[in-house]
Amino acid sequence: MSNALENEDIPSDEQMVVVIDDDADMRVSMTDLFDSAGVKSSSFRNALDFIENGCLSTSGCMVLDVRMPGMSGIEFQSRLDDLGCQIPIVFITGHGDVPTSVTAMKAGAVDFLLKPFTNEELLDAIGRAFETDRRRRQDAVVRNAIKQNASTLTPREKQVMQHVTDGLMNKQIAYELGISEIMVKIHRASVMRKMEARSLADLVKKSELI
Repeated sequence: MSNALENEDIPSDEQMVVVIDDDADMRVSMTDLFDSAGVKSSSFRNALDFIENGCLSTSGCMVLDVRMPGMSGIEFQSRLDDLGCQIPIVFITGHGDVPTSVTAMKAGAVDFLLKPFTNEELLDAIGRAFETDRRRRQDAVVRNAIKQNASTLTPREKQVMQHVTDGLMNKQIAYELGISEIMVKIHRASVMRKMEARSLADLVKKSELI
C-alpha cells in the first residue's frame, strides 16, 4: 500500500519533519524512518530545546509527544500559536486520552497517533501534514499578493472598492462620495485592474483577504 509521501504534489525536498520527544530511542527510530523515506528531519528532546535551538519558520510539520517533562505537548501547541507559528502538528502518545486528543485536534492538530503505531501510519500522517503546510503557505503567498495590490490603491479607489463590495450601484456610490457617476466608473475600472479582479465576485473574495 502506498503512503501519502508518494504524492508528487508534496515538495518533500523543501519540507522537514521536526520531532520533539523526550524518549531518545523514539527520536532516533523516527528520524531513521524519515531518512529511509527520503524526508529531512531534525529532533529535539523537549519543547524548550526546540524554542532555544529550532526554527519557528520551518516548512513541513512537527511530530510532538503529548506527555513530556516540563511543558506538555498540548501546552507547547498553545505556545506555538501565541508565537505565530502555524506548523502542522502530528501528536503521538502512549496514553489513550480522548479529551486530550479532542483538544489537540480542535486547536489545529493534523493527526493524533497512539503508540505503538506502524511506520506506514506515521508516514501517512506526515504526508497529510506536509500537504496542509503546502496549502497554508500557498494561501499566504496569495494573501500577500492581494495585500500588495491593495496597497497601490488611492484613498478614493479604496472608498469605491468598499462601496462596490458592499453591493452599492454606481449611482449610489456617486451619491455617497459626492462625485459623478462617470468618475465612479473610472475609479471602479482602476480598482478592478489594480486588484487583478476578473469579476465582482472575485473582487469581493479578494477584499475579504485584505
